[in-house]
Amino acid sequence: MQTRETYDMYVPTHVLFGAGMLDKLSEQPMPGKKALVVISNGKSARANGYLDRTEAQLRQAGVEWTVFNGVEANPTVANVNAGAAAARESGADFIVALGGGSVMDCSKGIATMATNPGELWDYVAVGSGKGSPITVKPLPIIAITTTAGTGSETDNSGVITKEDTNEKAFIGHPSLFPVIAIVDPELMVSVPARFSAFQGFDALFHSVEGYIAKGANLMSDMYALTAVENIAKYLPRAISDGSDIEARTRVAWANTLSGVVMCLTLITSEHGMEHALSAYHPNLPHGAGLIMISKAYYSYFVKNHGCDDRFIRLAQAMGMPEADKPEDFITALVRLQEACGVADLRMSDYGITRDECEKFMRNSREVMGIMYTSDRIAMSDADIVEVFEQSFK
Repeated sequence: MQTRETYDMYVPTHVLFGAGMLDKLSEQPMPGKKALVVISNGKSARANGYLDRTEAQLRQAGVEWTVFNGVEANPTVANVNAGAAAARESGADFIVALGGGSVMDCSKGIATMATNPGELWDYVAVGSGKGSPITVKPLPIIAITTTAGTGSETDNSGVITKEDTNEKAFIGHPSLFPVIAIVDPELMVSVPARFSAFQGFDALFHSVEGYIAKGANLMSDMYALTAVENIAKYLPRAISDGSDIEARTRVAWANTLSGVVMCLTLITSEHGMEHALSAYHPNLPHGAGLIMISKAYYSYFVKNHGCDDRFIRLAQAMGMPEADKPEDFITALVRLQEACGVADLRMSDYGITRDECEKFMRNSREVMGIMYTSDRIAMSDADIVEVFEQSFK
C-alpha cells in the first residue's frame, strides 16, 4: 500500500537522550525562575533518589521550586485542578514533570489550567468537551521521563480522565510540547518487570498503529519501523534484567520515537478502545489494556485485509524476516507477549465483566471517535463489541 509522500512535522522539544543526561539539566537555559515539580502520589521518585537528583540540578541552575505529589496512575481532572492551584499559589512560572506518562500528561493539564480560566473540559475537543481555544499560553514544561511507554516527553497532548462522566480524553496545544525532555535510561532501571512490559507495549502500539494508519507517511514510517524493531529486540531483555542499560536505552529510544510518530499521524482506534476500558476501571494500567485487546483487534484488520503489506513488514521488523503473509504479524505479536510474560493477562483480574463490552464500545465511539477515522477499514459497532468479547478472559 502506497505511503503518503507529504507530511507536516513540528516537534520543537529539545531532547537530552542517554544514560546520565539528568546530570546535564542544570546546564540548560531554564524557562523560568520558580518550578512546580510534579511527581506521582507513589513513592518511587523519592525512594529511588530521582527527586533528590532533580532538585540538585534545579539548585545548581539557580531555580526555586515546590513539589506537587498529587498525580494518580490514571490522572484525573481533580489531579489537574489541585496541581494548577499549587502552581498559582507557589508562583511557579514553569513545570518540571518528573515521572511516567501519567505525570507528564497531568502536567500538561496543570500547565494549561494554571494560566487559563474555566474548567479543563472547556479545552477538550472530544466527548463532552467544549473545544474552546486555549487563549493564554500554558506554563512551559520540562519533562523528565522515568518510564518508556507513552512518548509524552515529545508530544503536545495529555490524556486525562473525567471521572463523573467516565471520559478518558486528551487536551492538546502546540505550547504543550515540553521545552526540554530528559530521557535518561538510568531512571528506568528500577521499574518492575511487569510495568516495564506494560509501558513497552504502549510504545509498541503507538508505532504499530501509526504505521497502519491512513495518514502514515514517509517520516512516520521511518520512526515507527525503527521503534518496532528496537522494542521487539530489546524489551524482553529489559524485562529479564532491569539493570541492562543497553536494553533500557534502546527501549527508551523506541518510546521517544513512538512519541514523534503520534505527532506525524493520528494513531488508530486501538487506543480509543483501551481508553474506554481504563476510564471505567482506573486500576487497569493502560498498557495492560492494550495488550489484552491487541490480538483480537489486529486480527480483525488482518482478516479484512486492511493493509496486508504493512502487516508483513511489521512482522519482519519484529524478528520474522521470513514473514510473507499478514497473519505473521499476529504470530510475532503473540511471541513477543509470551517473551515478556504478558500473554495471559485477564480482564476479569481488574474487575472487568463481559457484559460491559457494549458500554465500552459506546464510550469509545462517543469520547475517542476521532481515532476510528484513522482506520483503513471501518469498524462497525458490532465489530468493536466482538473485539472486546474475544479479548475477555
